[in-house]
Amino acid sequence: MVALLAIGWEPEIRGILITFIAFAVFCGSTYFLLSTNLGARLGFLVAFAALAGWIFLMGATWWSYGKGLLGPDASWAPVSGQTVLETTAAINNSGALSDPVVVDPNADPATTAAAVQAQFVANGWTPLQSSVPSYQQAGAAAGTLLEESGALANGEFEVVNVFNKGGERSPQLLNGSLDFLAFFHKPHYAVVEVAPLVQQREEPGRAPAKPEIDPTRGHQYVYMIRDLGARRKPAGFITIGALAVFLMLCYLLHTRDRRVLANRSAPALPATTSQTSSDQAT
Repeated sequence: MVALLAIGWEPEIRGILITFIAFAVFCGSTYFLLSTNLGARLGFLVAFAALAGWIFLMGATWWSYGKGLLGPDASWAPVSGQTVLETTAAINNSGALSDPVVVDPNADPATTAAAVQAQFVANGWTPLQSSVPSYQQAGAAAGTLLEESGALANGEFEVVNVFNKGGERSPQLLNGSLDFLAFFHKPHYAVVEVAPLVQQREEPGRAPAKPEIDPTRGHQYVYMIRDLGARRKPAGFITIGALAVFLMLCYLLHTRDRRVLANRSAPALPATTSQTSSDQAT
């Protein structure tokens, strides 16, 4: 009774049992019918080949549409050792810019931020509009990296700019249209500029004040690279593996049919002398 109650209340155990029972009933009933007509060995080969072919078709569908068993999605990953850039010297040493940022050490934070923005644009970085989804995605990823590094806490900064570079696909068609055969990508980078906010005093019973950028503190930059992930990788392995098993079983069935055909077409062997004598005596 305790075991039955555990199965009834635990969805993981119940789901595993339902999966095993469904698999046993589906495959077992098919094998049982085939074994009664073809024999145990031949029925097993035919049933196993059909199962491998069905898995191949299902895996090919998952692989094509990115459904079913999925791998990790694409995401923004930190550049090793050069993620949070707090000074212009750190920006120049990160490798994000081919030409260094030249600014007066005594310049105010707003002037320094404007010089850095101009240098990014001059080096081929594209500033994104705040309305596009890629701006929001990069900003959210940069906020997570800032909080994990301890540079700024949640609510202490605001994303002011997102710069984008790279990510082109190859090979490209001549007319520039979408090419489904473009399997290669150049590295895709993003730099997110964040500005520290003025610490607001919270008063009981009053709505929080509108956040304001602190003009006395310098902007910080989060340098990231795009990880393309492996969304279709599990489905690809399933498809290729099931196809290999299916072709191997089809080859075994084919060689068996050839042996059976050769045995049936061979001339009958003459009866031996001992068998003929016993037949006559009978």
